[in-house]
Amino acid sequence: MEKENLKRIIAIVCGGDTSEHDVSMRSAAGIESFLDKTLYEPYLIEIHNGQWHARLDSGELAPVDRNDFSFMDGKVRVRPSYAYITIHGAPGENGVLQGYFDLIGMPYSTCNVMVEALTYDKFVCNNYMRSLGVRVAESLLIKRGYDHEVSDDDIVSRIGLPCFVKPASGGSSFGTFKVKEAAALRPAIDAALKEGADVMVEAFMKGTEITCGCYKTKTKQVVFPITEVVPANEFFDYDAKYNGEVQEITPARISDRLTERVQQLTSMIYDLLGCHGIIRIDYIITEGEVINLLEINTTPGMTATSFIPQQVKAAHLDIKEVMTDIIENR
Repeated sequence: MEKENLKRIIAIVCGGDTSEHDVSMRSAAGIESFLDKTLYEPYLIEIHNGQWHARLDSGELAPVDRNDFSFMDGKVRVRPSYAYITIHGAPGENGVLQGYFDLIGMPYSTCNVMVEALTYDKFVCNNYMRSLGVRVAESLLIKRGYDHEVSDDDIVSRIGLPCFVKPASGGSSFGTFKVKEAAALRPAIDAALKEGADVMVEAFMKGTEITCGCYKTKTKQVVFPITEVVPANEFFDYDAKYNGEVQEITPARISDRLTERVQQLTSMIYDLLGCHGIIRIDYIITEGEVINLLEINTTPGMTATSFIPQQVKAAHLDIKEVMTDIIENR
């Protein structure tokens, strides 16, 4: 027997197979709390280590039928009509899940396969954006198995010190290091390679870090107020992101003209890539109010204290209405 419900059944797809699994679960709880329960009945679907399970109100886990993304809740088969993807990392941020949902014909909250795959690889994405005229830091790529083909001296001469060493695909600053001296390069590269097969070495840019969210539907374009990020540590690392070791100031303490330029650039990047749903773009503002792209996040964090909910509040918008916009305007 299939469940009949006047409310639309929403699958909040979370978990994943990377170090960001727990961050994703917190985002899922945030999204569940933001949804308008008069319109939607949400279920958390956790994907982890090849297992797909729906978390039921009873506390039980119900296996998901991958033929149509349905599952049993007691004696009733539940078939969601929409997937809100909030996996930070594989397989939700690299295009894999998007391809699956395209195949079964289920609408979802994020960008399409191509955009997800492109933005998931920071090195590829930044160099693609450079080709479109967007400013990004100098960087080089080191691949697992070939990491000793590039010498420390070569890295220093091409990128300089200090620099950042990070997995090319990943987030939440796992495996990310600010390297100040050549002797620390190789240990940082080795550690980053444990998080992914490709490592990006990126030039340090001194300036003000900011981030700006955006979403567009068939009927509206929304670019959120900008948040200024002032970490207590060397950079915006895991502790800054999730353990409160940071000041997050919304709106950012920058000029109205610079604010407008950043928001225009964010909107332009959204369109150039053909994004969908909510994205968040991180920048560094260097001397002379030069805007430099850091990273494009297509599944940004959605806990109550994450940047996007902060920016929604600063824009005097209702997070429930924003969520409804995303779901109803695919």
